Amino acid sequence: MKLKNMGTPVANTWCPACPNFLILSSAKKAILELVTEKHAKHNDFVGVTGIGCHGKIYDYINIGGFYGLHGRAIPAATGIVLGNPNLKVIAFAGDGDAYAEGISHFINSARMNPNYALFVHNNKVFALTTGQITPTSEKGYKGKSTPDGNPFPTINPLALALQAGASFVAREYALDIKNLTATMKAAIKHKGFAYVDIIQPCLTFHNFSDYVKDKMYRIKPSKNLESAIKTASTWDYSLNPKAKIPVGIFYKENRPTLGEMFDTKAWHKVKRTSNLKLWDTLRVK
Repeated sequence: MKLKNMGTPVANTWCPACPNFLILSSAKKAILELVTEKHAKHNDFVGVTGIGCHGKIYDYINIGGFYGLHGRAIPAATGIVLGNPNLKVIAFAGDGDAYAEGISHFINSARMNPNYALFVHNNKVFALTTGQITPTSEKGYKGKSTPDGNPFPTINPLALALQAGASFVAREYALDIKNLTATMKAAIKHKGFAYVDIIQPCLTFHNFSDYVKDKMYRIKPSKNLESAIKTASTWDYSLNPKAKIPVGIFYKENRPTLGEMFDTKAWHKVKRTSNLKLWDTLRVK
C-alpha cells in the first residue's frame, strides 16, 4: 500500500494553502505507517468528523467514516468504539466544534477514557461560517460576531482535558508535518482517550501564523499530572506577546478504558428489560 492509496478522487475545496492540507497529509502518513508496521489493518480505521472546515477531511481520506453533527464527533466516536472495540477510531473536530457545541462531550470523554484518538483542528475561529469567535479566540478578536472585538477570555482546552482526566494530551503545529505525524501515530496507538490540539491558523479569517512560529518550543512527555497542567497553563490561547507555546506530548498514562469497565462484547446479547439490570449485567465485577 502506498500514500497515494490513502487519498480519494473527491475534489478538495479547502482554501489554497490552508493548513488543513498538512493535517490531512499527516493523518494519511500516520495511518499508512501504522498499517505498514502491522499495528492495524487499513480496514480497521474509522474516521469521524463534526461540521466545519475540518469536517471535509471525511471526503479526502480513504478510510471508513461517519459524518457527525456539529459538536457531536466525540459521542459518535465513543459509540463506534464501544460497538466494535477492534476498530481504530479517529475523531476529527474543530475548535468551535469541540470546545463550543461539543464542550460537555469533550470533558466527559476525557473523564471516561474511551479508546479513540481526537484530533482538533484549532484555528481559533469559526472559519466555515466566515469568522465568528470560538472559545479559543483571543480577547479583542474582531470577527463577524464581534465587530467591536471579542469581550470574552479564552479557555485553555489542554489544561481542561488534563484536569478532566484525559490519559493522553498533546499539542502540535499543522506546519510541522514530521512531529505532527509522529504524535498522531502515538495518539492512535495509545490505549484510551488520546487528545491532540492542532494549531492551524486560518489564512483567510484569522492568520496568527507568525505569532505561533516565534513562540513555539518542544517539550518532553510527563508522567506527573500536576507538572503537565503547569506546563499547559503557560499559554492561555491569547496572543500575549510575552507568552511561549509548548508543543509535543504533555502527558500520558495507562488506565482502564471505558470499554474495559464494561463487557461491551455482550451488549447485543442482553435482554433489555431494565436499564438497571442491563448495567448490572455488563459491569465488570
